Formats: sequence, structure tokens, C-alpha cells
Amino acid sequence: MKRKIVSVILAASMCTALLAGCGSASSQAVLSEAEAPSDGTESGDFELDTLNIIVDGTLTATVENGQDAFVEQWEDAIAEKLGHEVKLNITQLDHSDYSGTVSRTLTTGAPGDPDYPDALIMSATMLRQYQTTGLLWNLKDAYENAEFQSRIQYPEVNENIMTEDGELYGFAPTYGNGCVTYIKQSWLDKAGMTVDDIKTFDDYYNFLKKVSDGKTYGVIAAGYGKMDETPYINYMPEWWQGAYPSFYQKDGAWVDGFTEQATIDALARLHQGYVDGVIDPDSEEAGTKQAREKFFSNDQSTSEAAFTYWAGTWLRTLTDNMGKNDVDNELGDDRLVELPPIQEIKDTWGGYLNREAPVWVITDDGDGDNTREQAIFDTLFETMLDGDKIQTLWTYGAEGVHWSTEAESFTTNPDDPEKKKDYEYADGEFHLKQTPNDPNTVWKKNHLDPVLVIAPLTNGFTDSDPLIEEGNKFFLANCVDAPAAASCETLTENLEDLTTVKTTLINQAVVGEITPEEAIEEYNAQFGDLSAQIIEELSAE
Repeated sequence: MKRKIVSVILAASMCTALLAGCGSASSQAVLSEAEAPSDGTESGDFELDTLNIIVDGTLTATVENGQDAFVEQWEDAIAEKLGHEVKLNITQLDHSDYSGTVSRTLTTGAPGDPDYPDALIMSATMLRQYQTTGLLWNLKDAYENAEFQSRIQYPEVNENIMTEDGELYGFAPTYGNGCVTYIKQSWLDKAGMTVDDIKTFDDYYNFLKKVSDGKTYGVIAAGYGKMDETPYINYMPEWWQGAYPSFYQKDGAWVDGFTEQATIDALARLHQGYVDGVIDPDSEEAGTKQAREKFFSNDQSTSEAAFTYWAGTWLRTLTDNMGKNDVDNELGDDRLVELPPIQEIKDTWGGYLNREAPVWVITDDGDGDNTREQAIFDTLFETMLDGDKIQTLWTYGAEGVHWSTEAESFTTNPDDPEKKKDYEYADGEFHLKQTPNDPNTVWKKNHLDPVLVIAPLTNGFTDSDPLIEEGNKFFLANCVDAPAAASCETLTENLEDLTTVKTTLINQAVVGEITPEEAIEEYNAQFGDLSAQIIEELSAE
């Protein structure tokens, strides 16, 4: 079973993979031999010399942004904490082919190979794919016996990703977060409206029509539906409303949401929005980067009024990027307004969807001895939430590079009177510094969001940005948990084809090449039997 599923994951990834390498030829795993402890759940005398990890863009201390300092300070702190040195090798992959590159790395290598990861980040969907392959270590015992257990505030985050047998193959240090719809205040003003005027889809649509003139549009998104990223309706929730175009549990039973009337209705709304020119047609091909950059572009004559994107920190990032591009400077931090879920979302899901949290996983060398894997857990996960020095590294980055407690003053945008801002801090006052590769902005965070983390820092280091705090508070008050990702062998085997065909049919229905009903009919014709088989397998688990 293991070899078959592994080969399926590899084959699926190679169908669409770009020719991207792992990005770190120097990565090398050197694990020392040691005697196994009697209970097999402790690292015992096993000493980890080198730790290879694969990360995505959520580690914001990139090579261009002080990663070398982060690694150096992490290695020093680990040596101090564990009493021996561990070399940290980071392979940071591009977001666009993360799952494909991970798949090729895991299925063509083995623990001990120079490029093979000891630990890596996975999405909830990837975790479902890999947790039955034998490639990942069941870290349940290590997690339940971790020192940080006494400080966990959100135990349900990891409890929710346990298998039905109680096994735990991923560790989520934060809860998931989700997207909210942002509207430019200036565009609301231009339409003579306030956000309080938008309660229903009709209200929203009427606003979008008011601000669309053939060059400007009401809304842009990274795809009319994001079929390769859960929860698939995240970037256009007002249009999808109660629809969920994938396999999910409804009233306790698995269903194929793509075949439901709710999906037909959602496609009809999207088509009308396309015909009326309120949805930017660039949405069809845009990635998240292209969509957000057009939203905050300095050319607002071809931009959009609304954009649905991540809550909290991204409210600050979008606002700052508008400032960089001289968009609505007179509004400062009031450039964007968060739209509460419209009534149709409240009546179906209940709010914006909080995605399943991304996780860290540990690769299993398959030798039946847990000491290597436990040592990785102790070195990486246990210290990641130590509440102090190492958690601060993962949260804010390197001292003296990304943050400081020393007295200092600095100025961002010193040559622009309208954007110039002075910062001054007293000795002992924790604060973030200027971003290493952009001294006109202030650093925000590293990998762990201090607001989303399941166990908070205990050293008192906090950066209080009222805008980010307000953004997180808004999301928490208006979100519900997204459906759990589905996983079974047949779904894994056919996931790539299903994603491609659904995306094609959605695009065709939105632009009017086929009707929404014809899209579902075509899907049923191609995948009806397969869909029934997947539901049968999901229901049997």
C-alpha cells in the first residue's frame, strides 16, 4: 500500500510540476548513531548533529531578509539549550510548486540523503495525502509529552488533525486563519456608501456595479475558485456562499459538493458578475501575487474596489503596500474596510472559513526505532514553542536584525514628507526594526504569528500593531471552521485530474462558453463513477 500511494503522489505531482530543484544542494543530513531507549519514545542518547528542513514562504526571514542571522542565532540557542551543536539547513521552496517539489523529494530520496528533509511544512491537504504512506512519523506521544503542553491555549487545533485511530502525523504551532473581504474606503466614498450599507449579496453586487466602468472593476481574485487550495471558496466567498466544490461532510455524510445545486447557483452568480463587468477578468489567470499587486497598484484607474485575502497581518501589509504606491495616502491606516460576512454566508456556513492549520511533519526512517524522530521533535518542535528565546526567533526573527531591545531611533521614508515616519525606542523596550531588504517598512513577523500561535511567548516580547490586532479580532468574531479535507486512495490517485477539470469547467461557465448546468453535466459524465467510488471510500473510513 505504501509504495503504491507514494508512486501515485509522485505521478500526480509530475503531471504539472515545473522543472524546479530543491534549492539547496548543500543540504546534508548527518545523524549520529545511538542506543535506542527501552520505551522507544525518547531520544535517549541519540544526538542530532544536523537538521534539514523544507519550508515555504511562511518563513519570512528569507535569504534576502536576514535568514543567515536567524540560522546563526537558532544554532547558538539550540547549543545552549541542548548542550550540543545542531547545524540547521533550510531549503525554502517557491509557493507555486511546493507540493510537487516536496513530492519528488520525498518519493525519490530517503532519510540520510543530503537533500532529504528531517522535517517540513505541509498544508492540511498534503498531510491527508501523506499520513497513510508510512513516510511520516506518528508524533502523538511526543506531542502529548511535550513541555509546551502546560502552556497550550488551543489544544483543539492539533486534536482536530488526529486520525480516527488517534494517531498524529502533523504538528500545528498555530491555528489556521482565513480570508476576509477588504474594500477600499475611497471607493465606498465615491459610491456614496458605507460598509454598513452592505448586508446582502444584492447590496454587495450593487456596490460593485457602481464602481465598475469597463476599466475599473468591483473585485479581483486569484481564480474564480481556487481548486488547488483549501478551502476552495476562500477568495470569492460572497459568490460561492454555501457552495463547496469538493468532497466534504454534510450532515454527517460525505458528498461531492461540485455536483450540488449550490455550485450551479454559484457559477451562475460568477457568470453574471463577469458579464456585468464587476469581476476583473484577470481573475481567471491571476495568482495571489498578481491579484494583490493589481489591487494596491499605483494605477488605480485599472484597479478594483474589493479583494478577499488573509486576515490580521495581511491587513497591515495591504495597507502599507497601498501607501508605498501613493494610494489614498490621506486615509492612512483607514484605507481598507473589512466587510462583515454577508447574510447569505451567515445563513449557510455561518461566517468566513477558518482553514485547517498548516502543519510541520517529521519524516520516518522506517527502522522501527523512534529515537531519531524524537530527537528531531525535541530539537525543532519542542523548542519552537519554548516561550522564550527560540520561540522569539520563530516569531519575530533574529535579534539585532529583525527586532531589538536596545535604545534606538530610525525613520522610514525619510525623503518623502508625506510618508516619513519617525520611530524612537528606549533601552529595554522590545520593538521591531526596519525590514532588512526594505528600510522604508518595519518588519512584521517571522514564521509564527504571535496572535495565532497555540502557546504564547512568556518573555513579554510583543509588538502591538493596532491594525493587525483589529484584523485578527475581526476575523475571530466572524469565522467558522472550514470543512475537513477529504482523503482516500482513489481521491489521491485522481486529485490532479479532478483539480484541472474542475478549474477548466468553472472558467468555461463563468465566461459563458458553457452554462453552469452543462459544467456539472460534463463533470458527471467524466467523473460520475469516480466520484461515487470516492464517496464510498470516504464513507467506509
